[in-house]
Amino acid sequence: MDARSILSRLRDRRALSPDEIAWFAKGVASGEVSDAQAGAFTMGVLLNGMSEEGRVALTLAMRDSGHRLSWDLPGPVVDKHSTGGIGDCVSLLLAPMLAACGVYNPMISGRGLGHTGGTLDKLEAIPGVSTEVSEETFHAMVGRIGCAIVAASADMAPADKRLYAVRDVTSTVESLDLITASILSKKLAAGLETLILDVKVGTGAFMGSMEEAEALAKSLVSTANGAGCATMALITDMDQPLAPALGNAVEVAVCLEILTGATGVEYARLTDLTVTLGAELLALAGASDEASATAQLKDSLASGRAAEIFGQMAADLGGPVTLLETWRKDLPVAPVQVPVPAQASGVVVSIDGRALGEAVVHLGGGRLVQSDKIDPSVGLTEARGLGDTVEQGDALAVVHAATSDAAQAAERAVRAAYRLGASADVPDLIRKRVA
Repeated sequence: MDARSILSRLRDRRALSPDEIAWFAKGVASGEVSDAQAGAFTMGVLLNGMSEEGRVALTLAMRDSGHRLSWDLPGPVVDKHSTGGIGDCVSLLLAPMLAACGVYNPMISGRGLGHTGGTLDKLEAIPGVSTEVSEETFHAMVGRIGCAIVAASADMAPADKRLYAVRDVTSTVESLDLITASILSKKLAAGLETLILDVKVGTGAFMGSMEEAEALAKSLVSTANGAGCATMALITDMDQPLAPALGNAVEVAVCLEILTGATGVEYARLTDLTVTLGAELLALAGASDEASATAQLKDSLASGRAAEIFGQMAADLGGPVTLLETWRKDLPVAPVQVPVPAQASGVVVSIDGRALGEAVVHLGGGRLVQSDKIDPSVGLTEARGLGDTVEQGDALAVVHAATSDAAQAAERAVRAAYRLGASADVPDLIRKRVA
């Protein structure tokens, strides 16, 4: 085989065989396939599409282009993946909650992408924490405490790393087939048995319409199941922040509030979605029926067991061993905190979630270029949700910034992101289930 022959078949809209796809993925990983050829491949896939069989073959080929993890544990090996949103810190809660229910969650996560935050950046807001660990440490943590949230090693799905960079500069990021293979190749390389997907839709998500979200959810579910990993998806609302905070340390603070017993109404959406995703996952893995799983997950919070596991995980990653007792003084705090007063009274009828996410990025809570260093302390807190009634002068959110100038810019962006009116239609948190 050679790249030119494979590309000519793709150009002529002839289906590639699994062997041809596997050869090409290995060539991308090894460098035998040039950047020009990799770019031609991504453009060909974007324009011509792939069959379900082709997507499965590409996912497996990218998974097998590098090192794969394997597990020998006395319980199901499970994971969750979100397509990204604002105020979405479910992973920080769900991993220890699942571990408390007796399953194992080796969660290989990512960093912030665009206007959405990254789980690794959030976890590393805890002083001392590093998510770059050896495979031996990763295995030991999962075996001992039931979960670990870490970064992917350099030799895991290397074909995806290179194709992702090529897609970014060739305007082929939007290919549903390539998105599917990219997400799943990394997850399946972690040695999972069962996976649940949280596909976000709305103003704060990458998928703005239900049609787009449903197409992605169906592609991910069918491909993962075809690759041998039991998978289902929930399409969930992202027309408003999931948590009342957006940023790194401020989202960790919300999670620690919940883990240590807070049950305020402002946390209800985040807690409800976490429990729902966990219950679906435990049922799919055969660890429990959905009703029992829901009770077990809620008890993991009420009993403090999930909090204990989170504290152990953070300590194993280099964080304070006293985190559960001292997190309020441990987490970094921005020097400038400014409320954003509403200029009129009314009900929150719409929120531009992308604009809120971009405001956090420009505060320093995300990356405008890959080399940017994140300020973990900045962000937004006390963010109002859809349907909330506000009086003139009430805070729409509180800006946490490094400087007064940055705070003023964020204040303008936040005020522009909120629209007030007489009444609001609040969408359901769970839009659709895809199995």
